[in-house]
Amino acid sequence: MAPSAESEESVRAHPDVIVIGAGGSGAALAARLTEDPERTVLVLESGPVPSQLSAFPPELLDARLVPGAQPGNGAVQPYPAHLTPRRPYTVVRGRFLGGSTTVNGGYFVRARREDFDRWSTTAGGAAAWSYEGALPFLRALETDLDLGTDELHGSSGPVRVRRTGLRHPAADAFREAAHQLGFPPEPDKNAQQAPGFGPVPCNTVDGIRLNTGVSYLLPALDRPNLTVRGGSTVQRIVVEQGRATGVVVERDGCIETLRCGEVVLCAGALRSPHLLHLSGIGPRDDLDRLGIPVVRDAPSVGVRFGDHPQVALEWTPRSPLPEPADSWLGGALHLPSSDGAHPDGDLEILQSLVPLPALTGGTVTVPGEPLAPLAFLVSVQSPGLGGRMRTRSTDPAVPPLLDYNYLQTPEDSRRMREAIRTTAALLTTPAFDKVSAGLVEPAPEILDDDRSLDTWIHAHLGTSHHTCATVPMGPAVDPQGRVHGVRALRVADTSILPSAPLRGPAATSVLIGELVAASMR
Repeated sequence: MAPSAESEESVRAHPDVIVIGAGGSGAALAARLTEDPERTVLVLESGPVPSQLSAFPPELLDARLVPGAQPGNGAVQPYPAHLTPRRPYTVVRGRFLGGSTTVNGGYFVRARREDFDRWSTTAGGAAAWSYEGALPFLRALETDLDLGTDELHGSSGPVRVRRTGLRHPAADAFREAAHQLGFPPEPDKNAQQAPGFGPVPCNTVDGIRLNTGVSYLLPALDRPNLTVRGGSTVQRIVVEQGRATGVVVERDGCIETLRCGEVVLCAGALRSPHLLHLSGIGPRDDLDRLGIPVVRDAPSVGVRFGDHPQVALEWTPRSPLPEPADSWLGGALHLPSSDGAHPDGDLEILQSLVPLPALTGGTVTVPGEPLAPLAFLVSVQSPGLGGRMRTRSTDPAVPPLLDYNYLQTPEDSRRMREAIRTTAALLTTPAFDKVSAGLVEPAPEILDDDRSLDTWIHAHLGTSHHTCATVPMGPAVDPQGRVHGVRALRVADTSILPSAPLRGPAATSVLIGELVAASMR
């Protein structure tokens, strides 16, 4: 392995490709592109870039922790937002090698067939975006340590996948409670089985969170055609005569312009559209208002987005429970809401085996509180596009305005109520009653009244951090991620998904890197 990920001797004066961002998509894309020894690639990452696993801070590797949940963690970039007009919030994205896969929960669940059907239709029937077209890439990107090689899973890919064990007393109680309420088992959530209860596929092994930087880029750092530079914040993309020719980047307080043959934006669903706006690619009226010269009038870039509202429901253990051995996650229940619009399941109940104050504090337990409540993270994961984004300054350091507009329709509120009431029902089963002394809140009289429950939800609302569709495939980019109207410029991250998937998008983010790299090869 190379002694440094930033060896300047390996930086080509004019790389074939500059990749902006070394996260879920960017790490995969850069590693795949440089399998061709004739293609030179420079990856620009705004956060630190360790050159070996031992150089990662331990808290970024411990799969029992969620660094993104810790306020002020240096590996995350905060963005002020409003989840509703009266609910200010701070959303975060990873700012470290591996991007958000370094600071998230390690959840690595594939999108559902319904998602691929919806995306491939938007992509004009592009085969790669059908489930059948994507499956070979899903298999090739993983090493499934539980199931090995079969028609659905791979055993030789960079991402090692293991499902959460259900041996913890609370996880076992969740499984039995779901069974008692009649929900089907779903032992493999990466196999398109009927939605139900099952363990969570994760990119964590033996208690270690293996982010995409670790899985894809560290093994590739000795390639002479690959350079990964940390501390490099791209300010804008240089476009000349309709073609992307390089980037303007800030590093160590110095601004420089780097030239290349092609630029691929993998900066994430918030930063990628923001960079496009700063580069003159976006809605003309918005760019004119800011005084940014219009390179391409792109009305759908950085305007709308989709994400998943979430509420935490805490319950009190009857007696002290053991610490989780290797992951903060227990099991997960997926189910369709009562309207039947999404048979693959648009409601998710995800189990935390670590108390919420510990997750936000960067610990596994709450000192001095052996009966600290545990939580279920309850989300509505239907693929709406209610969010609105707006760039408000020409200064790259000023974040865009983000309005999530959650729970704006009666259907949105009904789905969240259904998910919360299902969670409460799980806690009242004989199976869960063995470990639980009951729900902390909402109180029964609130839980039973729609209006009161809606008020409680709005006061406790959070988000799943699953933002997608800010540079959507179809109106903004083609199925290979190429930006319409600008040559040699692509976007390859969850920005390009036409809508958010019915499951968390981490695995889909890696898939996007694989698919775009294949199209470039």
